[in-house]
Amino acid sequence: MSRSGPHFGAARVDRRTLLLAGTTLSLATLAAPPATRAQAKSLRVASLLPRSGFLAPAGQSCHRGALAAQALLTDLGHAIEIVHIDTESNVETARTQAERAINEGAQALVGPFESGAALAIAQVCEQRKVPFIVNIAAAPQLTEQGYQFLVRNFQTGGQLVANGLKLIASLLDAQKLSYQSAVFLHANDTFGTAQRGAMDALFPKANLPFKLLDSIAYDPRAQDLSVEVTRLRSLSPDIVMVVTRAGDAVKLVRDMVRQRFEPKAIISPGSPGLYDEEFFQTLGPLSDFMIYNVPWVNPKSAMTSALEKAFAKANPSNRFAVDCLNAGFTFEAFLIAADAFKRAGTSNGPELMAAIRASNITEHVMTGGPITFDAKGQNPNIASVSVQNIKRTPTVVLPADIATTAPVMPMPGWQGRS
Repeated sequence: MSRSGPHFGAARVDRRTLLLAGTTLSLATLAAPPATRAQAKSLRVASLLPRSGFLAPAGQSCHRGALAAQALLTDLGHAIEIVHIDTESNVETARTQAERAINEGAQALVGPFESGAALAIAQVCEQRKVPFIVNIAAAPQLTEQGYQFLVRNFQTGGQLVANGLKLIASLLDAQKLSYQSAVFLHANDTFGTAQRGAMDALFPKANLPFKLLDSIAYDPRAQDLSVEVTRLRSLSPDIVMVVTRAGDAVKLVRDMVRQRFEPKAIISPGSPGLYDEEFFQTLGPLSDFMIYNVPWVNPKSAMTSALEKAFAKANPSNRFAVDCLNAGFTFEAFLIAADAFKRAGTSNGPELMAAIRASNITEHVMTGGPITFDAKGQNPNIASVSVQNIKRTPTVVLPADIATTAPVMPMPGWQGRS
């Protein structure tokens, strides 16, 4: 297990050492009522993220948000201790590391970016009665299976797709464009499959001005996506709607360039990949003009400004503009835990969880209303925006009240981008 920060087992070793040395606990301490002994000066939170393996780019991006969170939350008067754990992009590793983190003293868990790992961790936390705050993971079943020790401060797959489709319509209206057809291309992992289910259910009701010709699944671990791009070429859609990760998004663009397939728009109705630093660094100018409709940081929030400064100090070699979705939601997960701990005055699992579910945080970083949770543990107030890659930088292009530039549509061809 890869960790930085305090070691969970240290307190147990120190206590044993003191006892061996003959130190005697006072009778008053031993006789203290359980509620009093449950008080803690700070909340110990385990950050479980895929910092290695095929999801590492996104996991590292989230991790940078966790590094910034520690200092910013301390500055804001919160008492929180974050311990960093690598889930290695592996569902079973996520499960065992969650167990180990709790055994070694974690009082709440945050993570894990990926839906399959989130489901595994949720089962552990439910059994152990330890709060679990999902920073990023969209599979609907996370908040549909009755977990009492889980909340999610991220949109479900259905919410991502529904909001993403509405924004596609708004983009076409804003640019006065008339496109006739689209194809939906998605990874066949837990997240991508959930997005396919949402697309199948929502597209027929979305009243969009173009036809959905087909949905194509692919293996994100495949060496290339040449077969899928050949299929796209044969269908020749105006819009390719994608659900990707960074690595497979790179493969997709490379195969489109090789086969000279140039759709009028590549738009994600809600997924990562197109805004990851790996995507920009690998493809250079070929990464430009992709659009993704996702929750994003609110540039007008004072908390966003504070997080950006903390991020720059903790991660001087990285760009907040690129990492802000992953870093922002990760920071907010720790903010939720710290805010609840301050209100509850205890790290006791059930009491802390009750305080988390009662959250009403108006000062935060992501677009949308206050951070609150419904009976299922879902935050219903998160909004999506349209972001486009302009000069290898994610740039808000819709809605107009927070946009910093107009969208570029249709997408320029591959040739001539250097």
